Amino acid sequence: MKFADTLKTLPEATGAKLVLTDAAGIEAATIANAPGSAGSFRVYAYLAQQYGAINAEAAAEGLAIFAEHTEDASTHPGKHPNIDRLIAILATGIPLNARVI
Repeated sequence: MKFADTLKTLPEATGAKLVLTDAAGIEAATIANAPGSAGSFRVYAYLAQQYGAINAEAAAEGLAIFAEHTEDASTHPGKHPNIDRLIAILATGIPLNARVI
């Protein structure tokens, strides 16, 4: 299934942004709920709700959700930073906490 189709199956997510922090509480990234990043915001919000954090299991599901964009991110590192982050979490096993503001 393509990303756009899978995205439609996820619950709506509200809030202005999603903040990702490491185990020490240091901000690692912010994903705005705005044009250009609203899809990533919705995916990460869903993953945080399902898993409580963005851990390796959540990252694996997120990469499946991003579908064709995951392959593009793998061949073009840096082009899709929100997918690159999931790839890194899956590779290292180091989770990030997530909260929607």
